[in-house]
Amino acid sequence: MLSDTDATATLAVKDLAAARKFYGEILGLKAIGPPNDEVIMFKTGNTTINVYRSKFAGTSKATVLTWAVEDVEAEVRELKARGVVFEHYDLPPLESKGDIHVGDSFKTAWFKDPDGNILNLISGA
Repeated sequence: MLSDTDATATLAVKDLAAARKFYGEILGLKAIGPPNDEVIMFKTGNTTINVYRSKFAGTSKATVLTWAVEDVEAEVRELKARGVVFEHYDLPPLESKGDIHVGDSFKTAWFKDPDGNILNLISGA
């Protein structure tokens, strides 16, 4: 059954070289598998992310990938130091505190990859 099988996140990008730099160097994910001109596979925890070339890259207006982290503030500081720019959304009842949105029991922050895919960090959920 699917409930017993790992899933793979799949993200569309237009520029694989920019994606390799962003996901590998900026986010610190490890590329796995043989080199390929159309797909780069990255490992993050126990999850694999397939980053593939597509003309539809960045067309989603919703979050496409979320990392559950221990400390959103620490992750945001580290990513900002690497040049990541965070998104700010008006999402009542969340309260915006700098780059972090705070709810009753969680903290979250959003940022985009070079193609506009919306990525997310969350803790405390």
